[in-house]
Amino acid sequence: MTRTTGVVVVGLGATGIAIAESLVSRRDCALLGALDIGADKAGVPLADFVAGAPRVPVVASVGELPPADVAVVATSSWVDAIEPTVVALVERGTNVVSICEELRDPTRSHAQAVARLDRLARDHGVSVLGTGCNPGMLMDTLPLVLSGLTLGVERVSVRRTADMSRYGAILGKFGLGLTPAAFDAERAAGRVMGHVGFAQSIGALARGLEWDLDAIEVDAVERGLIAATERKGQHTVIAAGTVTSVLHRARGLLNGKPVVELATRFGIFDPEDPVERGDALVLVGREQTIEVAVPGGFESFLSTVAMASNAVTAVVAAAPGFRTVEDLPVGALASKGARATH
Repeated sequence: MTRTTGVVVVGLGATGIAIAESLVSRRDCALLGALDIGADKAGVPLADFVAGAPRVPVVASVGELPPADVAVVATSSWVDAIEPTVVALVERGTNVVSICEELRDPTRSHAQAVARLDRLARDHGVSVLGTGCNPGMLMDTLPLVLSGLTLGVERVSVRRTADMSRYGAILGKFGLGLTPAAFDAERAAGRVMGHVGFAQSIGALARGLEWDLDAIEVDAVERGLIAATERKGQHTVIAAGTVTSVLHRARGLLNGKPVVELATRFGIFDPEDPVERGDALVLVGREQTIEVAVPGGFESFLSTVAMASNAVTAVVAAAPGFRTVEDLPVGALASKGARATH
């Protein structure tokens, strides 16, 4: 008989709601509640946001959440911002899955936070996992798995075009919808920074390949296309004359040469935009080159939702402590999306 995993969701933005919707349909999970501090959500029945969810009120603090096996945290890209929430959940004996990009592999940038979370999670017999589409799979775990097909990797490059039309609050860090002048000013002020997670992907990839990198370089995000006419995402409107796409690049250096090169064009695109679509991954091996091309590209939003949802049961089964995706058996990453009616 399938064990039912009790889950709560922390953060009911666009991604958090989509994760909650995916969990409602799972026969091995029970969505028990949610937390969001927004005045438009706290106190409102969860079922008003997620069809099929229980009619329990959305709460505004961890202490008000019902006991659960796992909490999925979908609130911020930064470890410093989510650490207090994760600590409070772990102290309740709750396993944590987070889509915080920095939590994917923060050993370089947040080694002390990792040590604290690892010690606390071990003390309470639970695990903490950072995951997602990118970082989490496409620019780190997938290349690592494919590297098993070659006897030695010499170089890795990943190029993506990410459709951001389904995302909500995170669009602000990309500067989409700003005039070119406002974009440049916000970037200079550090409020437009593009993708958070390149360093984590490169760090995870290098550790898996046993490369002791000289450095990880993350470029400043670049302005891309300017919308000629108004275009709409699900949660935002891009006015004519404003930024509708950006390009962001990063690399890992070994012996002074780039051995990992990552680049993503993020945007809300029109079919007529002069943009090369699709994703491409290349591993240059000692004896063969491995190439994966996805003409339409991976769907970033849905892939992030899937990675977080599929990790819910895996984090319960994982050994206590801070965990990365590489700590999980391959089967733990597989889709668990069978509907309850099956």
